[in-house]
Amino acid sequence: MSWKHRHRSFYTEAWPEPEDPELDPRRTALLVVDVQNVYLDFPDPATLEADELVGYRAWAPFHVRMRDVVVPNVARLLARFRGADLEVAYVRVGSWREDGCDRPRARRAGGNAPLLATEPAAQIPDLVAPLPGEFVATKTGDSALAGTGLCLALRTLGITDVVVAGVLTDQCISSTVRGLADENFRIILVEDACAAGTDEIHASELATLNLVYCRVMETEELLPFLPS
Repeated sequence: MSWKHRHRSFYTEAWPEPEDPELDPRRTALLVVDVQNVYLDFPDPATLEADELVGYRAWAPFHVRMRDVVVPNVARLLARFRGADLEVAYVRVGSWREDGCDRPRARRAGGNAPLLATEPAAQIPDLVAPLPGEFVATKTGDSALAGTGLCLALRTLGITDVVVAGVLTDQCISSTVRGLADENFRIILVEDACAAGTDEIHASELATLNLVYCRVMETEELLPFLPS
């Protein structure tokens, strides 16, 4: 099924087909959100206690998707954008205070432990690491726009269209897409360069965002619209 018909929700199921994107290379940027080592850590199950194995098994499909699908597709997008001399930007999540008190209240709730911006788990994997001259910022909350200077940087560069990839689809990606839409950017969300805790959550959020806030496309569907 084409991207023009996938991921329809109650609100959009009867909407007409969207038009093909027209991406001006001078005004199009790739934004990579929260693709960090913490989401690729996959412990040896033989080292885990019985109660830890429950969480390991629950998160195993996510880690496999990150390793086998998300990171390779982010790498493909980076190669295309850089090869065509298009803008690339990164935002990652991390706290500067050990107790995480610099995070928004919502991010301090429950068992959401802080990720220190200086620790290895918070760094961007080498396979998709930023190059000199590419925008990189650290946030403490969900939206890549909150307190990072990203919106100003995009506007200063004349960007109007943003291709978004990263994690988690229903959290930081959703907040970022909605924020960009409110700032009047056009957004393409690359579904196979994103992930949520489960495939069901991922698919549900794609349907919520699609057509209302962004266009949802797969990497292979997007590449023909980008300069080579």
